Amino acid sequence: MVTSATYLSQVEKQNLFLKWSIYILGFLFFLNCFTPLRLHFDMLRYFAIKDCIESKCPPGADPNDYLPYGYTALLLLLSKLGILRSFTVVFVNCLYLFGGLFFVRKIFSYIRSPFLLFFLILLNWTIIKFVTHPLSEMQYLFFSLAGIYAFYNFIQNKNIWCLLFAFIMAGLAFLTRTVGVSLVAALIVSLIWEFRKQLFDIIKKNRILILALLFCVVIVLIFSNQLGLNHYTGVMSKQFNEGLRFSEVVRWHFSEWGEILLNTSRFKVISLLSSTLGDWIFTILGILGFGGFIYICFIKKSNIPFIVKSYLFFYIILMFNWPFQDPRFWVPVIPLIAAVISQHSFSKDRISKLFFYLWLSVYSALGLISLFYMTFTSFNKEELSTQDLTNLQYRYVTIPGSLLAGNSAIRKVNGYTTAQLKAMSYAQVQQVLANKN
Repeated sequence: MVTSATYLSQVEKQNLFLKWSIYILGFLFFLNCFTPLRLHFDMLRYFAIKDCIESKCPPGADPNDYLPYGYTALLLLLSKLGILRSFTVVFVNCLYLFGGLFFVRKIFSYIRSPFLLFFLILLNWTIIKFVTHPLSEMQYLFFSLAGIYAFYNFIQNKNIWCLLFAFIMAGLAFLTRTVGVSLVAALIVSLIWEFRKQLFDIIKKNRILILALLFCVVIVLIFSNQLGLNHYTGVMSKQFNEGLRFSEVVRWHFSEWGEILLNTSRFKVISLLSSTLGDWIFTILGILGFGGFIYICFIKKSNIPFIVKSYLFFYIILMFNWPFQDPRFWVPVIPLIAAVISQHSFSKDRISKLFFYLWLSVYSALGLISLFYMTFTSFNKEELSTQDLTNLQYRYVTIPGSLLAGNSAIRKVNGYTTAQLKAMSYAQVQQVLANKN
């Protein structure tokens, strides 16, 4: 017979294990600050835009290329300080990530086991991958979660400065990634919902603030082209006008959910199975997992703050209309997805509990493999090219590859040798990565 004291002892041991696991995972994340620069197609674009602003465009770069200015501003700042190195970039990404974890923990303070929440976030393969890349995901994650936390604080203590800070963070998130418009929409809707009964009185008492917010909206609309809104709506229109079907886009994003919840890239499975079968496996898993998430988050009664539900709603709507496929797009909301899952009790019946622990075991095992493999490649410099692609003093760049069956070597993209990679121009490497990604 299990007594209450015995049960508490078991829970304490589990929490102690998870606590030390988080410390070890955190250490491994910061250990990856020593990684050489890891290449990605959009990373080349960010650095090219930075170079075009700071000095001159690299040979073969498009001087009219556009990405939101927020992350480019960070690269420019690090460059001006003389510390634009792979170590610094990854270190800042880690600070963004763990700062985001702090905000999520504060928002979901009622979760009994925060270590399970951190465990799910830190072992997700997309988090592991993109914390080591010079991309905007972690910066957007930090600003968006800071905005949600500030609004959550405003609801708790009615401090108007928290509301102002929430909109400032939403603005910074928007300048980092245009999908930040989903956070702005969520803040406005949540504000109206929380004070729907006192809305008229609030408008009268805060006329100046309301007018200031409306002025900001008008400015955004006026300068929509400079802020990139027209760029992204143009990209979406072009993709659909060229024959892309909406049903195909939806299937892509269900497949991405399959990759996130199973915790592995679909390309790893496709290499073992046929492409069609592998895609449908992830799509079906994604549909089932997404359906369960929607039930837990939006249908089942819970303590999830309205601002979180509102933000996830707008973000999901936007992403399911975005005509490109990449699980990277979901990285900024993975902490919230993990929090929604963590706050749900799976111990009410034996089947749910068994299914949850089975999923958690697979998820954890694949996450640990991803983290150890990422750490291995961070220190395995024999597999890295030494080509300097952006006129900056980087000693190494990583060419994206995959784990070969039976050994731990990295397969070079399309079989290029190190000598061939060194001889490539900026434009040629961009084309190689475009074909790969």
